[in-house]
Amino acid sequence: MSDVRYPIGKFQRPEKLSSAERRALIDQIAAAPSHMRKAVSGLKEQQLNTPYREGGWMVRQVVHHVPDSHLNAYCRFKLALTEETPTIRPYDEARWAELGDSRDTPIETSLQLLESLHDRWVRLLRSMPESDFARKLKHPESGEMSLDTLLALYGWHGRHHVGHITALRQRMAW
Repeated sequence: MSDVRYPIGKFQRPEKLSSAERRALIDQIAAAPSHMRKAVSGLKEQQLNTPYREGGWMVRQVVHHVPDSHLNAYCRFKLALTEETPTIRPYDEARWAELGDSRDTPIETSLQLLESLHDRWVRLLRSMPESDFARKLKHPESGEMSLDTLLALYGWHGRHHVGHITALRQRMAW
């Protein structure tokens, strides 16, 4: 791995997915909470307070960031399913990661939140007819995107942050 910021590579934005690709991405989202839990299993407080890279977030912040981000994604899916091309509101993820709850809350809180959230989200995703994945939303910075694109982004996102933790564990021999 040449760039520790992207342990699984940069996100590749698709416009449309096949049924098989969609199912695989939903399965990745379903598996993300268990992969995150496994990635942090047995880590001590000092390790949780270690940045995954120089200038990067602490492992603890990464764990809290994922449900923060995925809560936003879940809401974005629901907005796109119930409104015509809604404009979503971005948020400053770096500033969220600096808030007290991201720095001080035990990671178990976010691991449980991630499990519950993904249970609901995956039920929603699996209930959607294929035509719904073509629905669109507008991101003020990224432009218009389909739910297929959003699905691919968040399938990647969970693996991306688990990769930050597992790559750090490998580099540090934890």
